[in-house]
Amino acid sequence: MNNIALIAPPGAGKGTQSEKICAKLNIPHISTGDIFRAIVKGTYKGSFPTQDILNYMNKGLLVPDQIVVGILIERIRQDDCSKGFLLDGFPRTVAQGEIFDKEAGNRTLSNVILIEVNKESLMKRLTGRRTCPKCGKLYNIYSNPPEVEGICNEDSSVLTLRSDDNPDTVKQRMEVYENETAPLIDFYRNKKILRSVDGNKEVGDVFNQIMEVIRS
Repeated sequence: MNNIALIAPPGAGKGTQSEKICAKLNIPHISTGDIFRAIVKGTYKGSFPTQDILNYMNKGLLVPDQIVVGILIERIRQDDCSKGFLLDGFPRTVAQGEIFDKEAGNRTLSNVILIEVNKESLMKRLTGRRTCPKCGKLYNIYSNPPEVEGICNEDSSVLTLRSDDNPDTVKQRMEVYENETAPLIDFYRNKKILRSVDGNKEVGDVFNQIMEVIRS
């Protein structure tokens, strides 16, 4: 059974790799972000009382770990997870990982994959991103710049920088990762289910590394 979680710093390509892995293995992609967006939109189909969760979110408070883990446990017990699943954005902390291990039963994680990317590359990936507000095409001023600086190749719209990609915000996101999520590396290494791949390579090469890890 392929019960997988990915650990990666912001900008490491976790979302892209998640989609490719799930398509290859035919397992569901389970994102805590998607679940909480569904709660906000009123389309969440689980049994947890959404108003309690919304109360935390509306006050700018973190949803308690026990609730977050409970929502995830309920999701992975559904039939479409019988052959495995991929967790994206969970666990974020060692505390969440510990609770999950205690409550997941026979659906505990079998593989935790760490995508390692050096900090300089991450900063360029994130702060260099530009988006066309009209067609949605993505660019990077360092690795995939537009033909004309600041202008979309497709429709000549002025490219924009997402608010969470400005240098100060990126540094803050990196600090949160280092303080809260990076400790999971040793947590899962001690459980002997952590494997690392080189995320500095091209997308296809990173994916091939991940599949080798899963098959080994």
